[in-house]
Amino acid sequence: MEQKKWSLQLGERNLEVETGLLAGQANGAVTVRYGDTVVLATAVMSKGASRISGYFPLMVDFEERYYAAGKIKGSRFIKREGRPSDASILSGRMVDRTIRPLFPSRMRNDVQVVLTVLSYDGENDPALVAVIAASTALSISDIPWNGPVAAVRVGKTTGPALNASPAQQSDSKLGDKHSDAGGDLILNPVNGEISDGSLDLVIAGTKNKINMLEAGAKEIPEAEILKALQFGSEYVKKVAEFVESIQKEIGKPKSEPALLKGTDEFEAKVKEILLAEGLATALYDQDKKVVEEKTEATKEKVNQYIKETFTEDVDRLLEISGEVFEEVSDEIVHQNVLEKEQRPDGRKLNEIRKITCQTGILPRTHGTGLFTRGETQALTVTTLGSPGDEQIIDTMEVDMKKRYIHHYNFPPFSVGETKPMRGPGRREIGHGALAEKALIPVLPSKEDFPYTILLVSEILSSNGSSSMASTCGSTLSLMDAGVPIKRPVSGIAMGIIVGATDDKFKVLTDIQGLEDHYGDMDFKVAGTENGITALQMDVKLAGVTLPMLEAVLKQSYENRLEILEKIKTAIAEPRTEMSQYAPRIITMHINPEKIRNVIGAGGKIINEIIDETGVQIDIEDDGSVFITSVDAASAKKAQEWIHSLTREVKAGETFEAKVIKLMDFGAFAEILPGQDGLIHISEMADKRVEKVEDVVKVGDIVPVKVKEIDSQGRISLSMKAAIKK
Repeated sequence: MEQKKWSLQLGERNLEVETGLLAGQANGAVTVRYGDTVVLATAVMSKGASRISGYFPLMVDFEERYYAAGKIKGSRFIKREGRPSDASILSGRMVDRTIRPLFPSRMRNDVQVVLTVLSYDGENDPALVAVIAASTALSISDIPWNGPVAAVRVGKTTGPALNASPAQQSDSKLGDKHSDAGGDLILNPVNGEISDGSLDLVIAGTKNKINMLEAGAKEIPEAEILKALQFGSEYVKKVAEFVESIQKEIGKPKSEPALLKGTDEFEAKVKEILLAEGLATALYDQDKKVVEEKTEATKEKVNQYIKETFTEDVDRLLEISGEVFEEVSDEIVHQNVLEKEQRPDGRKLNEIRKITCQTGILPRTHGTGLFTRGETQALTVTTLGSPGDEQIIDTMEVDMKKRYIHHYNFPPFSVGETKPMRGPGRREIGHGALAEKALIPVLPSKEDFPYTILLVSEILSSNGSSSMASTCGSTLSLMDAGVPIKRPVSGIAMGIIVGATDDKFKVLTDIQGLEDHYGDMDFKVAGTENGITALQMDVKLAGVTLPMLEAVLKQSYENRLEILEKIKTAIAEPRTEMSQYAPRIITMHINPEKIRNVIGAGGKIINEIIDETGVQIDIEDDGSVFITSVDAASAKKAQEWIHSLTREVKAGETFEAKVIKLMDFGAFAEILPGQDGLIHISEMADKRVEKVEDVVKVGDIVPVKVKEIDSQGRISLSMKAAIKK
């Protein structure tokens, strides 16, 4: 392929697309550069149908490379980059969630999209570049796909726009910024530009619709979220049209996919059997197991027909019948919601399932919250640790410490299944990150609450919205542990059913598993009574419109407040006392120059304190000292020890000093651990002293008074002044 380049001004930087230079054997390959961040995207499709059955086998791999940031992996023993980081998995999921809905639903070719970060400038988000790169690679390839899509990031500063006039602050557009009284909306902010801002939102979609959202926010009202969506969607359209122009110029004709499809007669017969066997009623019951039993019975009738009628290609026909089952079920759910507002479990469109909240159900943990909503149940456990328990994050993008961590576990028994348990998958990592993001804005600062906080959510039963159940369980658990969060956070999963035209849709509150599966959108939103803290949206159609999102946000606000009332009924505010099994932390601030006094040569002194008291000590460069212990007496002893090591001696103070060295002109005496001063021979007594040995010897404990401290910090002591006193 001929090497070509295209460029688009996006924000204050150029978005550059190049093809024809790298990865020539892929069906589609491009490099996309934004600033100095460069991502290579390749898209490859198998020639025939996959051996994997039951779903479209799309693989999206986001490959971080340390060399992209000029780094070498931190481990001393392993330098090869191994398993992907959580950040890499989340970036890959973002791309997957954006491109997946636009493949033909019955396509069964293996498709793999690999996104390799070749260069990272520390400013421009490679995940954002990866969405555009994947879209371009698929668009110019011969792989059947109904793109292109694009993505932008929208940030919001806190407060009125800087240097803006009152009129601008009210409502103005300044280039690629939108300003109002709440602050600036910024297109594709560079890292750090909105570190203290109130919103970080990623919007992806086609040139006409939005099909993926991911956001963290600091209690932003729904109206401000909508403004950000309107602002960002304009640029999504701009980039999508840019990619479309590249496709028109060099795109290959699309090939025929391997479709999971039978003859029209066969599929019509399967549909006839399903409806005759009562599929339309089998999908409707409050009990998930009852629905599963009834629908399995209808499937079995179809399976029986196939096995009795056909002798060849039976396995493929069974798989095709499964696809027909899914499509017929989808039609039934859509029709009933749109025409009758009838949901599978009989609830009203805006009705939440029954909720129960409990705290303190485990005896030895630091905090627990059990949140049950319908058949979905999440148990979240809080563990408090010392600052030294912070997680060290070492990736291509960041080197940092993390003091708040949320893990999400989804064991197979939660859905009544058996499956090997081999650690968290991409879904678990994604759901844990969303729940973690939802609570960050309400956590106390490290200065106010220096603990490392680990939350683990165990999904014990699931029928939809388990990530939002873990968010609610986290609020309960944190308050039970005595973590002084600013306000409770609740979360809910909203859905939508869209008709033949975009103006025909119904919003569903608190979607259960079946509605998630057959619905058109999964919109997870979490927040406090003041505003949104996190949201995430995926769709199963080409995308949704802004009016749809406005309706969903409006309904979700009312539902979120309803759930918050349930949480407050169980526990109104954080407990004033922590668990007796939780460690206590004493915080001290010492002169940074005295840190060496606490640590000692080779860590001798600090290790002596730890060994004798059993505490954990963490010291930061600014002189902050954190003493962690479950025993208050031990912590107090360590505190006094460190205080004596770092105390600033003042002239006029008196001490009982230990003589440690004799000289002809006087004696050196230790007044505090690691601090000594000179008792000059003339300051040992009121009378003349001929020899130092006549008055003191090494090991004597003598009263002394600090006479002066010179500019070099040397301490002069006086015995006779102390005796006179």
